[in-house]
Amino acid sequence: MKQIILITGGARSGKSKYAERLALTLSPNPVYLATSRIWDEEFRQRVIRHQADRGPEWTNIEEDKELSRHSLSERVVLIDCVTLWCTNFFFDLDSNIEKSLEAIKQEFERFVKQDATFIFVTNEIGMGGTSENLIQRKFTDLQGWANQYIANRADKVVLMVSGIPLVVKES
Repeated sequence: MKQIILITGGARSGKSKYAERLALTLSPNPVYLATSRIWDEEFRQRVIRHQADRGPEWTNIEEDKELSRHSLSERVVLIDCVTLWCTNFFFDLDSNIEKSLEAIKQEFERFVKQDATFIFVTNEIGMGGTSENLIQRKFTDLQGWANQYIANRADKVVLMVSGIPLVVKES
């Protein structure tokens, strides 16, 4: 049953909707593991809207960093999203790329030891221009390296482009 699927793409490319549909084809009662922190009222409303869009068949878990704290063996787990998960490590570790990446890798490995189907959603934030902001450039590097790490371990990688899924890796 163990499988790792990575769904990536730009903002509003259809990643989350595709991931949700996929999870529901694999399980009648998937787990939605949300990694975001609530920063402001606009983001709170965004989270509420996303929660309302999901039905009662979902088991909802909110976990900003320690995904492995949750025993999810034999479940289909949608992790939304890697970008916010990385953001939490990045800011908690004072924007230190090396420490953040190492912590992300270690937590990822602890988490995926479980016998489950994992669907990770992430953003391709490095496809645009280079930011003039140092913190943004550092985070873009971290995100890119985290995405590469997960994609390397994934059985399947899907790139979403304008709502269209393109399979770029399938074992």
